[in-house]
Amino acid sequence: MTTSRENGSLYTHIENKIASLEFGHPASNSFPSVLLDRLEKEINKLSEDDSVNVILLKSEGEKAFCAGASFDELIEIEDLETGKQFFSGFAKVINAMRKCKKLIFGRVQGKTVGGGVGLVAACDYAMATEAAAIKLSELSIGIGPFVIAPAVERKIGVDGLAEMTLAAHEWKNAYWAKEKGLYAKVFEDLKDLDNEVAYFTEKLASYNPQALLEMKKTLWKDTDHWTELLDERAAISGELVLSDFTKKALAKFKK
Repeated sequence: MTTSRENGSLYTHIENKIASLEFGHPASNSFPSVLLDRLEKEINKLSEDDSVNVILLKSEGEKAFCAGASFDELIEIEDLETGKQFFSGFAKVINAMRKCKKLIFGRVQGKTVGGGVGLVAACDYAMATEAAAIKLSELSIGIGPFVIAPAVERKIGVDGLAEMTLAAHEWKNAYWAKEKGLYAKVFEDLKDLDNEVAYFTEKLASYNPQALLEMKKTLWKDTDHWTELLDERAAISGELVLSDFTKKALAKFKK
């Protein structure tokens, strides 16, 4: 089942020290700005919740994990400030994930594009199915994955980022993503994925919370400058989306 709500949905269920945080949207689990704002706030809230040791980030349905930011909002941008605010959505979520005091585990059941790849990269650990191909198509419409690039580069390196970004027309399969370090494990089907996710998160949540926090800090060492960095990147994207090239590219998709 997937949500039919225009602004998407976000649900949190806490059990056995695991907070299952599930987002959804009828357009392939994409993110309108209002849903990104809700996700940021919920991650910040869970960060301070003493009943939670681990956050499980997942999306609704059995198909796409996340189609990135809302395309409908993207094509409506007409000024620099609106552009920067639009691209700041994922910047704020990635920074919330980075600063969160809980380890974040990603469950990726299907294809992931653009900002969705950034979400997976900002998880501390992620598992996926064979259907979880990834793609960064931003250059094809005249912009670039500037906001999510630091998170993606941190996981798959500069070479991996370059391969994904410059081959904007290509999907990279789940095993490519595993080889590069984005996914820790890849499973043939959703049932096998969910069995391992349940087992792994239960084990992780049973460990010393203080040790988990210190491990989180270790994993994100030398990223304290990201708040300013991602804000600058959002401004770059906000300017590029107003370029003649991008306006012409987006015009082809207007309803």
